[in-house]
Amino acid sequence: MLTDKRIRIIIGHYGSGKTEFSVNYAVKLASLGKKVALVDLDVVNLYFRSREKAKFLEGNGIKVIGGAIKASAVDIPSISSEVLTPLQDESYETVLDVGGDPAGARTLGRYKSFFIEGNYDMFFVLNANRPETQTVEKAKEYILKIQDVARAKVTGIINNTHLLKRTTVEDVLKGYDLAKKVSMETDIPIKYNSALESIASQLPLGLDGNIFPINLYMREEWML
Repeated sequence: MLTDKRIRIIIGHYGSGKTEFSVNYAVKLASLGKKVALVDLDVVNLYFRSREKAKFLEGNGIKVIGGAIKASAVDIPSISSEVLTPLQDESYETVLDVGGDPAGARTLGRYKSFFIEGNYDMFFVLNANRPETQTVEKAKEYILKIQDVARAKVTGIINNTHLLKRTTVEDVLKGYDLAKKVSMETDIPIKYNSALESIASQLPLGLDGNIFPINLYMREEWML
């Protein structure tokens, strides 16, 4: 498990659970003794960004790279030059949490030289409950737009269909059915089926892709 390429780009529509997966993925890598950097390249969404959990992540030995401007009273879209460090330094296992739409993915273009085919993975986080990606055609269109502006190919699909804490096994399997159809239409494999730990343990065997149990690190206890 987690035998992906050293540079992992995580993309997905707003509300797909892209950032939650990115954080869980980084934590998992760190728990395996890896030297990990989590890069927050989301300059579109102002909420639920991985940089908000910097203290927690750094406490788990993860280098967090966010905006170039560090101030509590402002939130200006910016990208730190530190991004180059984990891209260039091959001792890092790097996770890039990218903005949740084609415009957000445009930030990847400036790093195109690092995304040599076969040396990176770009995972599309699919949530079948999101209106923008709830059909095969919509999901395909979204993937094509992302690839076009990012100038990099999607190499894997992550089924992350959820209703937050109300998620059921049936929800995940509904998402799996959609992910399977998208996979067949695009020839992009399903890499992971992501679900809360309590749900992941109930998923049937034989699904395409690995089962990836997650915690809700990005949501406070009082949130639904």
